[in-house]
Amino acid sequence: MEFDTIIDRRGTYSSKWDKMETLYGVSPDDGLPMWVADMDFRAPEVVRKRLHEAVEHGMFGYINFDDVYLESIRWWMQERHGWGIDPSWVFTTTGVVNGVGMCLDTFTEPGDGIVVFTPVYHAFARVIRGAGRDVVEMPMQVENGRYVMDFDAYDQMITGKEKMVILCSPHNPGGTVWRQEELQGVADFAERHDLILVSDEIHHDLVFAGEQHIPMPLAVPDIKHRLVMLTAPSKTFNIAGLHTGHVAIEDADLRSKFAQRMRSIYLGGNSLGQFASAAAYSPEGAKWVDELMVYLDGNRNMFDATIAEIPGLSSMRMQATYLSWVDFSGTGMEPTEFYRRIEKQARIAVNHGDTFGTGGENCARFNIAMPRSRVEEACNRLRDAFADLQ
Repeated sequence: MEFDTIIDRRGTYSSKWDKMETLYGVSPDDGLPMWVADMDFRAPEVVRKRLHEAVEHGMFGYINFDDVYLESIRWWMQERHGWGIDPSWVFTTTGVVNGVGMCLDTFTEPGDGIVVFTPVYHAFARVIRGAGRDVVEMPMQVENGRYVMDFDAYDQMITGKEKMVILCSPHNPGGTVWRQEELQGVADFAERHDLILVSDEIHHDLVFAGEQHIPMPLAVPDIKHRLVMLTAPSKTFNIAGLHTGHVAIEDADLRSKFAQRMRSIYLGGNSLGQFASAAAYSPEGAKWVDELMVYLDGNRNMFDATIAEIPGLSSMRMQATYLSWVDFSGTGMEPTEFYRRIEKQARIAVNHGDTFGTGGENCARFNIAMPRSRVEEACNRLRDAFADLQ
């Protein structure tokens, strides 16, 4: 199977492989990188073929590709998510994180509070602080093995300085797929406190069988006057290095403000990223994603079963993404100790939970998007590293 193929990424300028020794002390010679959220699978053939054609052509000048590119986005959102968009709503950024930064720049001012539900994707806090805004953490709780939000508590935490709320849907790092009533709760919260709602839905294609992701505009149609949607093909097709993301804004007033800010810095996409996106958003790309999710489900089951075997460890059952969120609090160990075992004994590089904000202190995030033989190796190493607990 294609996904079983081992691809040596060492020495290829891969952040995931070539930076893990510097950051985690895990050598790429014998280590396993389970931190950066990209996959150790080749992009689908339809994408590689399109990029080969562009390279062979040898011309990398300005392009006039918007009609094809935007139509592919419209087709994908309609066919895969039932979300009807108009291409005129779409802006191209250099990725979803850049899209977050552009939203902060357009709709807020330095010193404003930006609400995030923690633990959550660590780049949000970095961009918010980098923009001179304040991170306002609203901690979530775990109920029945998934994250839940307590809006009654959050209402009491609002001070009036908050101007925006960022939702990660599906959730990273928990892999939670938000339900209709939960999305309604977020929208109502934004409405009550007059907040711009930025919905980062970059993982929306990576949903496991039996779960249903609902795009925010479909879940709560009457929130469009304060809604900004962020999507990208990067996680889905493993093309994050092509730095192409999408901001979709249906409301004309919000869209006009965003367009003005985009014009002021002359931000646009790149030809290879747009070629790859248009190729990916196709029937061939859809077939590849369906096969990917079946394969990732096998990895998920193997990894979860191993974590369940080790006393004191528990993994949140992923409903989406390829990022397993593992809680070590049941071991009674300090983070320094369980990270020592993971990194020094098991020789696995993982994302530290505290970087995801309040609630992540005793957790670690493991990327399981790799050939199954490597997931199996990681499982064996974790069993050995925590063997004294068994």
